[in-house]
Amino acid sequence: MNSPVKPSFIETNLDEIASFEGKVVVFMSPSGQIGLSARRVNKLMKRSLTRLAESDTFEKMPNSGCHVLSMPSGMAATDVLVVKLPKRTTIDDARLAGANLGKLAAGGPLLILAGSERNITELAFGCALRQYSFHDHKTSTAPELGDVTIMVTQPTEMTTAYAAKAAITEGVFFTRDLVNEPANVLTTTEFANRLEALKNLGMKITTLEEKDMEKLGMGSLLSVGQGSVSPSKIVIMEWQGGGDEQPFALVGKGVVFDSGGISIKPSAGMEEMTMDMGGAGVVAGVMKTLAMRKARANVVGLVGIVENMPDGNAQRPGDVVTSMKGDTIEVISTDAEGRLVLADVLWYAQEKYKPTGMINLATLTGAVIVGLGHENAGVFSNNEDLSRKFIKAAAVEREGAWRLPLDKAYDKLIDSRIADIKNSGGRAAGSITAAQFLQRFVKEDMPWIHIDIAGVALVHAETTLAPKGATGWGVRALDRLIADHYEAG
Repeated sequence: MNSPVKPSFIETNLDEIASFEGKVVVFMSPSGQIGLSARRVNKLMKRSLTRLAESDTFEKMPNSGCHVLSMPSGMAATDVLVVKLPKRTTIDDARLAGANLGKLAAGGPLLILAGSERNITELAFGCALRQYSFHDHKTSTAPELGDVTIMVTQPTEMTTAYAAKAAITEGVFFTRDLVNEPANVLTTTEFANRLEALKNLGMKITTLEEKDMEKLGMGSLLSVGQGSVSPSKIVIMEWQGGGDEQPFALVGKGVVFDSGGISIKPSAGMEEMTMDMGGAGVVAGVMKTLAMRKARANVVGLVGIVENMPDGNAQRPGDVVTSMKGDTIEVISTDAEGRLVLADVLWYAQEKYKPTGMINLATLTGAVIVGLGHENAGVFSNNEDLSRKFIKAAAVEREGAWRLPLDKAYDKLIDSRIADIKNSGGRAAGSITAAQFLQRFVKEDMPWIHIDIAGVALVHAETTLAPKGATGWGVRALDRLIADHYEAG
């Protein structure tokens, strides 16, 4: 498991700059203006910063970009990193600058001469998020992540302000680790064990085993794991940080590997189906964040953990299963398994916890990637107010989310000849029919959002705040939603 670097904020001390052994970061405005600490560096380096400010190199640098001056004269530092930062620094400017520093920070300690620059906690946040590296299964040495020290004019205030962001970073890293893990490591049992360990943060953890789900009538979820030797489970994480109010519910699809079952997937790219538990990974990351920052809210996270494999006991296309709700489902494709898992977990969440609202996350359909690519998750909702709040939270956190329609007209595509509903409506409007299926298991008065994260949970190119691989998409947006609308004042 990977832990983020925790920056320390200290009082600015100009006399310590020359002797610092590591990388020193200074800021320069687009017009070449520098602060007190950078002026000390410029003096030590015999006006190297001034010469850089007057160069074509600096002129062509983008805002939040970074230029490396190696082996600076007059200093013990290995490098001076010059960040071009506007005077009216936005949150986006600061996070991007931090991310650029995060990519360069490996190999030793980092001293950031921030002084009174704006949004420095956001810069530290971007730096910490971008320093993530999943190195757990490589025999080579993991990249060294040195200490990050930030000299500022108000270190106590900055330390307090960064505490919540440190918790979010922990949650994002937890999600990324889970999504990046191979399926022979993150089995259903291992996944449940890692979530069980969250009780050390003050959460109540309950695990439903197959015998428990059989008693509850969860034939839909249980049918998915029939072909696997790994037992299906539901893990429930309860954070009770508010008063006596009913909790808000987060529900995640946790298919640790999806072969497609009898409706087996093509072999090309199947190795990426280790990420099919991405929805459960996001729920776990959000719950860890809420616990670590002691959120003043009641939130319950429920994840259905299964493995979808073909063998002699696996469910078949044409089978009919009965959900906990009592609705019967014709299985058209065993590769449309995530909705079978979510159907029972959604119903259980409502029956058991009577939440004030409910959001489920799942790497549910390839169709959402066709429609939205890897820039946006698909958002479906039965409630305008909840949808608006989430879309705004995602926008603030720059986590792409785009609302797609729900409409009864699509229901005819999932009507079954022999059961109450079928689990696949074919290629046309595939993401929408999947959402329509899930809505059958949401009570009419329950504010609900379904988020299809198939395109954003794991990507093949680096993003602003993450290397290629698992992104941790959704942890920041959901934490902001809870903080803005579900916490006590």
